Amino acid sequence: MIKRKKIISTILSVIMVGGVISGCSNKDIEKTTTKKEEVKNLDFTFDVNPENFEVTVNSNNKTEQVSMPQEKREVTNLKKSENKVSWTYPKENLDVSIEKDNNHLDVDIKSNNKKENSFTWPSVSGESYTLPLQEGKFIPSNDKYWKEFLNDQIYNVLESFSMQFFSVNKSDYALTYIIKNKYNNEIKFDTKNDINFSFKHEYPSINKNREYGFEIYVTNNNVVDIAKTYKNYVVQKGEFKTLEEKAKENKNIEKLYGAPQIYFWEKSVITENDIKWQNLKASISPELENWIKELLTTKVEDGKEAAKVFDDIKKQDYIDKYQKNQIVSAFNSILQLKEFYNQSIFKNTDSKIDGLVKKGVGNLNKVELVQLNKMLLKSELKDSTINVNEWSKHNTLDLIDEMKKSGMDNAWIGFDDIEAGYVSPEFVKKAEDYGYLVAPYDSYHSIHKPGEEKWSTAKFEDKSLYENATVENKKGEKYEGFQGTGRKLNPTLSLPSVKDRVSKVMESGYGFNSWFIDCDATGEIYDDYSKNHITTQEQDLNARLERMAYIRDEKNMVIGSEGGNDFASTTVAFAHGLETPAFSWIDPDMNKNKDSEYYVGRYYSKTGGVPEIFAKQVPVKEKYKKVFLDSEYSIPLFRLVYNDSVITSYHWLWGTFKIQDEVNNRMMREILYNIPPMYHIDRNEWDKYKTQIKEHNDVWSEFNKKAIKKEMTDFKLLSDDKLVQMSKFGDDLKVVANFSDKEFKYENDNIKPHSLIIYDKNEKTIYQP
Repeated sequence: MIKRKKIISTILSVIMVGGVISGCSNKDIEKTTTKKEEVKNLDFTFDVNPENFEVTVNSNNKTEQVSMPQEKREVTNLKKSENKVSWTYPKENLDVSIEKDNNHLDVDIKSNNKKENSFTWPSVSGESYTLPLQEGKFIPSNDKYWKEFLNDQIYNVLESFSMQFFSVNKSDYALTYIIKNKYNNEIKFDTKNDINFSFKHEYPSINKNREYGFEIYVTNNNVVDIAKTYKNYVVQKGEFKTLEEKAKENKNIEKLYGAPQIYFWEKSVITENDIKWQNLKASISPELENWIKELLTTKVEDGKEAAKVFDDIKKQDYIDKYQKNQIVSAFNSILQLKEFYNQSIFKNTDSKIDGLVKKGVGNLNKVELVQLNKMLLKSELKDSTINVNEWSKHNTLDLIDEMKKSGMDNAWIGFDDIEAGYVSPEFVKKAEDYGYLVAPYDSYHSIHKPGEEKWSTAKFEDKSLYENATVENKKGEKYEGFQGTGRKLNPTLSLPSVKDRVSKVMESGYGFNSWFIDCDATGEIYDDYSKNHITTQEQDLNARLERMAYIRDEKNMVIGSEGGNDFASTTVAFAHGLETPAFSWIDPDMNKNKDSEYYVGRYYSKTGGVPEIFAKQVPVKEKYKKVFLDSEYSIPLFRLVYNDSVITSYHWLWGTFKIQDEVNNRMMREILYNIPPMYHIDRNEWDKYKTQIKEHNDVWSEFNKKAIKKEMTDFKLLSDDKLVQMSKFGDDLKVVANFSDKEFKYENDNIKPHSLIIYDKNEKTIYQP
């Protein structure tokens, strides 16, 4: 995302490790009631050549490589028994152990070298791969699109994989590798011939854990057995928690059931419809005009253009559309400034204004400040605006009424900022009265130099953090913040700032019941080599989970984050980014070339509502469609494991309506995969899409409320071209979707092109977006 959100919990145990505090919430480590599932993992024998570390397995008289051979090494301390082989590589000072443990191979690779070093194993090759890239991908090893996309790519596994495993599909069965140590791993792809890749683990000098390895299973060659094998591993470790279990701790989580994910952008304090334009010029005194222009040129970014408009309209007997937009934008900017109150300008005050002024403008919270400034402006503009209590009502309170009347019973509504970006507290309250979740956007990932902050979440009250609490690499260089601005804040040193910021937001008059934190569930974590706060990746990640759990538990918030990778599955209830990730950065035609048809748009709105980058509908190049969107490669891998545990949707840059010619396919997949649609809403966007949203929500929401409480139990490709797919939830809820251009016969039903059927016990719902 571009900026983002928050979290944290009651700490059961606190341990001092390497100079930083690490711990976890007791709510996160409670044992799940989820039972392990029946998976027919295949029996096998194995063989290993310690000199080149080639490992093979044989199942049903079919032998396959677990890892391709490496260069020969000196081997010492070789020990063999019926089910176990162990040895030492003396030059690398590595101990290796491979043991058949019940239904899997248990591999451990331990470094006895305290210096910085690394080791690469396994190197794998298969006919295809089942990888937890985002929601999940099936990748044929000879596929031209994936060969081009993955060529020489190096992936940080914790960040790039939504779950900690990968599966190599051989001719007769699959090998599923579950990663036991999720930190400091990367995968390098080689696509010169067919796709293969190697797995590398780094042993950082600051980390006492010098071991990595895998549990390797031989499974049937289908996505369900692969996914359920991994799920059993997670359940066995006590790291699976259902939404129903989470809802027992915070009943508001149930408001996510059947809830579209909506970013709300109608943030104006005053709108064009609130101004009586024929009276405006006469009501603005020279003193007020000069004060407004001074504030615009000195306190408002890009305010000079709006200031010039006040001069231009004096020469005209009309105010055109562009000028109205500029004036409204100017009013909205200055109405949020503490500097707006000027005793020499505003003399026609009443008791309400005087009461707020007496408190001290600098002591007012954001709600009080905006209310004061609205009354101050009204005191001068008089009859050139409607009643101040009605400002922006049509675009906010009336709009939320319309959403509710459309049949939208549940919704998650998020804003894009932590301060100054919200609409009125009355809007938040009304949304919550309607049963919706409402959340600000928060982030503790980047920190900017004090006095030079480019966005609000990168600004911290503790000015010492920029120099004393930011992350260094092993060369002593500071990691840059998002978009190359500022630095990365060490999460283990962030909690006081988290507590301070969240408290101030909650004290400002907004009754939020949800919170969104950017980056904390993406896996973008660091080893910090700063001498004063050495931190391992594990400690970094735990601190992110702790701050999310703090907000969740201490403030009773329904927590979500960007990404949704499964290390956060017991902490968060929802996440954005797993279904369609942020990928516009990989091609200048999408992010820089404004004349390109693929340019996604600016972070700017002419109307002050949804920015162009979210509202502008664009096509996507064929090669990106294949990799990120195509039903031929997409599989609900994450849903097969976590359907009833974590709700995941798109990255906010790629909402439901963003991609031309893909809207219907994505709406169908929202049902097939049981994922929430994502909308960016202001008055214009709501009026544009409300019929489409209502019709889709009538079907999707009812289905989701049932499916979200069940595990996804099955997924099948029903046609040779893979464009007809079936998903199953529990025992009696099923979807068959036809993404093709041809009618498809399924049992006794003919499924029309680009439509689906929901089978709910004995009932059928036919749906074509």
